[in-house]
Amino acid sequence: MSSHSAFKSFLIVFTILVTGFELSAQTGTIRGSVIDDGNGLTIPGVKVQVDGTTKRVLTDLDGQFNIPIEAGVYKISFTYMAYDTLLLENVVVNQNEVTLLNETRIKPEGSVQDLGDVTVKARAIRNNENALLTLKRKSPNLIDGISAANFRKIGDGDAASAMKRVPGVSLEGGKYVFIRGIGDRYNKTMLNGVEIPGLDPDRNTLQMDIFPTSIIDNMIVNKTFIADLPADFTGGLIDVELKSFPDELTRGISISGGYNPNYHLRNDFLTYEGGKTDFLGFDDGTRAIPAINNIPQFSDVIGDTDGPDAIRYKQILRAFNPTLAASRANSLIDYSAGFNYGNQIAREKVTMGYNFLFNYSNTTEYYEDAEYGRYGLSGDASVFEMDMREFQIGDLGIQNVLMSAMGEFAIKTQNAKYRMNVLHIQNGESRAGIFDYENSDQGAEFDGFQHNLEYSERSLTNLLLAGSHNLKENKWNLDWKLGASRSAMEDPDVRFTRYEVRDNGVLSISTESGFPERIWRDLNEMSFSGKLDLERDLKAFSREASIKFGLSNNYKMRDYIIRNFMINVRNVPLTGDPNELFAEENLWPYNDNPIQGTTYEVPFIPVNPNKFEANANNSGAYASMILNPSKKLKAIVGLRTEYYFQNYTGQDQLGANVLNNETVLEEIDFFPSLNLVLAVTEKQNLRLSYGKTIARPSLKEMSFAEIFDPITGRTFIGGMFRDANDVIGEVYWDGQLVSTDIHNADVRWEWFQEKGQTISVSGFYKYFLRPIEIVQFATQAGAFQPRNVGNGQVLGAELELRRNLKMISEKLEDFSLVVNVTVTESRIELSATEYESRIENAREGQSVEEYRDMAGQAPFVINGGFAYNGGEKGFWKGLEAGVYYNVQGPTLQFVGMVDRPDVYTVPFHSLNFNMNKTFGSDDQFRAGLGVTNLMNDARESIYQSFGAEDQYFQRMKIGTQVNAKFSYSF
Repeated sequence: MSSHSAFKSFLIVFTILVTGFELSAQTGTIRGSVIDDGNGLTIPGVKVQVDGTTKRVLTDLDGQFNIPIEAGVYKISFTYMAYDTLLLENVVVNQNEVTLLNETRIKPEGSVQDLGDVTVKARAIRNNENALLTLKRKSPNLIDGISAANFRKIGDGDAASAMKRVPGVSLEGGKYVFIRGIGDRYNKTMLNGVEIPGLDPDRNTLQMDIFPTSIIDNMIVNKTFIADLPADFTGGLIDVELKSFPDELTRGISISGGYNPNYHLRNDFLTYEGGKTDFLGFDDGTRAIPAINNIPQFSDVIGDTDGPDAIRYKQILRAFNPTLAASRANSLIDYSAGFNYGNQIAREKVTMGYNFLFNYSNTTEYYEDAEYGRYGLSGDASVFEMDMREFQIGDLGIQNVLMSAMGEFAIKTQNAKYRMNVLHIQNGESRAGIFDYENSDQGAEFDGFQHNLEYSERSLTNLLLAGSHNLKENKWNLDWKLGASRSAMEDPDVRFTRYEVRDNGVLSISTESGFPERIWRDLNEMSFSGKLDLERDLKAFSREASIKFGLSNNYKMRDYIIRNFMINVRNVPLTGDPNELFAEENLWPYNDNPIQGTTYEVPFIPVNPNKFEANANNSGAYASMILNPSKKLKAIVGLRTEYYFQNYTGQDQLGANVLNNETVLEEIDFFPSLNLVLAVTEKQNLRLSYGKTIARPSLKEMSFAEIFDPITGRTFIGGMFRDANDVIGEVYWDGQLVSTDIHNADVRWEWFQEKGQTISVSGFYKYFLRPIEIVQFATQAGAFQPRNVGNGQVLGAELELRRNLKMISEKLEDFSLVVNVTVTESRIELSATEYESRIENAREGQSVEEYRDMAGQAPFVINGGFAYNGGEKGFWKGLEAGVYYNVQGPTLQFVGMVDRPDVYTVPFHSLNFNMNKTFGSDDQFRAGLGVTNLMNDARESIYQSFGAEDQYFQRMKIGTQVNAKFSYSF
């Protein structure tokens, strides 16, 4: 049987099973969860009785229950040892419908500590704001987060936009999360509690805009370390929890559109002809490489235009896609669509749940007068203004397709739950640009223009298997998770063509301007994760306590290769249209001349320095204990150990260093943690914590790779390369990249009030040993490299305020204010090399300090929001609206070296408006309107130097966008 037939058969069988289950359930259902009113946690083992019937069940390990029953009106009682019995009257059950009794709260009958040997094993709910605030109050470590209920309120369509509402969080490029102003390297993202690679595997955090909020239950940000978390984070660890069991049958569709006058409905949008499947996020072969084996060089064929090598050479030349020019076209508006379907099916001893989601989006960006520059310091210390080394300005068009599909199956019994989740994300991004060009940072001086064509195809497939077990007889709780992921990134046929315009108007392509190039980049990464946690409740200091043990392992392996063809144009007449280069009549041999025509050279043959294989394994074990030394004090003590090694196969450009699966990083580390929680009052906590964490170089950073970006003209250089001027005996970097150890201390006072209101004030201190930063490469212009720099420190404070305005007037009860501010001061001790470099290149009158700002660390982050909730009754029912603001202070982006100044980001003031309204008899319709970047700010980075005017490193005007969304649940 073919795989297609097998899949079709599976769908038929599954449909019959699901339909059979649902058709057999012709009675109604009472469904809900039981919660401890004191701490907000769900309670398993509660007896739920339908009075006057024999219907009686116990809540499962998630505190949930299902009771199939005939239609009617009933009384429901909830009974549990040492809790007051709760009786709910007039519970209406309709035929073939679910009556939800979510978050039914029962109150302790006096002190829970009087339960003796009875264990209340609770699990936290996280999908609404009140539950999330309760979780924050009771959490053993310092956390923040956002729930599914808040996604709906603020109207954000993806996880990246929603994360901006979390205290201390900001975004880079609208995709990558920074926590407490600390850059990507020191943050981490997990999916359903398991490590997972992102669409950009070289980042610690996932590309957060790939997750539509419709598939997310909650997102929790861990800001302090505890032993059962991986140790490789410092700013924060984000855990994205996807939806599992729907409370009832859910079916819905959604559509949205967006308009930005800078981007959309323009007739001068830049693009190029791609493949027929670009709209699905992957290339159909249109951009395939013409050859990877048996490739003759031009020197092999110049003497014989008709020999076997020449025939093969001509064949390869004609196999190149001939399009090199960006073209003008009309641009459409952004649009997206989504579908979801899910339900749970309850039987006497088992509950089954399933969830299917699909989302598609197609977005367009157009940057007019996008600017990229490179500047340097004059050799004359009395000259303060920076020299322009390279400058380009022009137009850039971007088309982005993103598809995500998820299927989840779950089975739950009284004491166990099993879960399988399959997620696939497909992303395709096409770029086309035309830039005026001036000079080359390589030393050439010329005026000209260039065309860039790029396509990036990225995909992520993840399989998660998980189980939870309550082992009641010996009071143990067991959780396990297994995950496998495949991440792929392909940049097929990246093309750039640069023309020089000489004084007499003659066009030229030569060594001065740089020859055209065509690049194929391929990355494939497999990742396997496993995690086992075992927890037992016990007594210590005559009070409740628990002990927890765990093991984890994460293994990943990567294959990466860059293949590039250098294109030479030999005596071909030029008109300025890049498509002329691969026109049939201009291909070698031009006019049958063996030394004329368009030709190629193959730098990756016979040896390719930009090919490497790498693998890394991280094995962890931990033990932790939660103690209550006094009635108000909780202590969480833990120790984690991790054994990490990283192997590399590859070589440098010169072949001086050749490695064959050799270990380039190996370490065994111990990570202690201590969290103290003092309950000042029932609703106030004072928290103190310490933890040691680590930041390790990525697989790309621990390499000899050289990765060129044709749009910006910048090159990434692997951290194992040596940067030295051997003529003068100056070594700027020795190529010995190592991990960073970080010591973290936190203090927080938090006050939780009614209706989700809260106030908290935090302070934190972090000490970095050998931090890794991106430094400008001294001996290669336009290149950047990860390096260990001098030790660093970060001292910061956070303020969070969530308040409704009822305190001002009763009429303002439905209005709320959310403000969170993070302020930090950072410093890095200059290494001897960097200090000498800054002294040698100082301007007259400039004083060089021994410390500077830490790269990637923002001095402040501000998030603010003013919102309105129309309540549950009247004309304004279902209306939610708000204005939200976010800004991150000027941040050191790239560290200067020798005559290259530092590069800083310019604060981007993001002011957005969102409004949503539900309507219909069952609120089944929802309409939303949003406006982003109301202040029409631009994204900018600048060079800064003592006494000089700032100069642009990068500048892009993103414009103001209006988005509309409509959804229907049926």
